[in-house]
Formats: sequence, C-alpha cells, structure tokens
Amino acid sequence: MKIRIQSLAAITFILAMFALQPIAEAVVPLPDGGYPGANTAEVENALLSLTTGTFNTAVGFFALKSNDLGNYNTAIGAGALFANNESVFNTATGAGALLLNTGGADNTANGAFALLHNQFGSENTAIGTLALQENVDGSSNTAVGVAALTFNTEGGGNTALGDHALASNTTAGATPLLVRASSLQTPRATAIQRSVLPRYLAIRSDLRTPRLA
Repeated sequence: MKIRIQSLAAITFILAMFALQPIAEAVVPLPDGGYPGANTAEVENALLSLTTGTFNTAVGFFALKSNDLGNYNTAIGAGALFANNESVFNTATGAGALLLNTGGADNTANGAFALLHNQFGSENTAIGTLALQENVDGSSNTAVGVAALTFNTEGGGNTALGDHALASNTTAGATPLLVRASSLQTPRATAIQRSVLPRYLAIRSDLRTPRLA
C-alpha cells in the first residue's frame, strides 16, 4: 500500500510539472509552425505578411515573406518566393528560387536562384541552379539543367534539357526541344536521333554530331 501511495504521488508530481511547463515556455506559433488556414511557417520571417492566404508552406529565412493573400504556395529555402503576395500554386525549392515572383502562377522552381527574376510568367518549370533565372514574363517554358534558358526573359513555350541549353535565348518562343550535348553520351545521342526525336533534337557541334532540322 505504501509503494502504491508513493507511485501515485510521483505520477501526480510529474503531471503537475507538465501542466505548468506550457505556461512557462509556450511559444506562438507552436514549434511545428502551424498557423490558421492550414499554413505552415518555419524559420525567421517566413510567411511574415500572411493575412487570408491558405494552404501555404514556407520553410527558410524570408520564405514567402510578402505573401498575404496567395494560396497553395510552397517555398523551401532562404528567400524562396520572397515577393509573392497574391499568386497561387507556385513551388520554389532552393535559396532565391522564384524570389521576385509577384503575379506568376503554377510555376515550379527547383534549384538555387531558379526563376529568380520571374514576375508575371506562369506555368514554367525550372530545375537546376540558375535555370530560367532572368525570366520575367515568359510562360510555359521547361528548363532542366544548370543555367538552362537562363537568359530567357519573355520567350514562351520553350523546352531545354541539359546544362546551359538555350542559355542565350531571350525572347524567342515555341522551341520544341533542345538537348545540350554534354548531357548525353554520343552513342545514346545517336540512338535518340534515329528513333525518339528524329526532327526536334539539336545536338551541339562540340560532339561533331550534325544538327537536325
């Protein structure tokens, strides 16, 4: 009986300590970063300007800092989607990804400073450091590779695969597909030429492979 009383006393003491702990150490928001409207924010100044926006996730210093009304945005990395305020359905992963986006929607940027200068362009996909970095209002572009389409500003409907693919393109649009030679080995490139992309694959001359019309 004495042991049971001592056990109950110990349990009561522990529960009392837990009951007092939130009063002394509570933080707002809770450590999991949960906000009303199904929003999540972690690290200093993430989602700092939020008002009525919903279903946003911001992880990183100043990630989605200016977002107030935007919905369904995901920013992971310092400064990712920093200037976004009302735009929706954007995903930015990497420091400075989609940093200056204000009016563009449905963009995906994966890589440091990918789509850095994008403001109004929509439905762009940039995967790789500096991919589509200078894009301002070009839409429906796909850039996969370091600095792919990096100087594109207004061109739309372009597809570039490989490091620096279509890097010098600025305003031209509707380029079906460009694959840079360094992203393919010669035998594989030859196989693709003969089968999958007989008319749309362009290989750089540094592999001495002819450019297809």
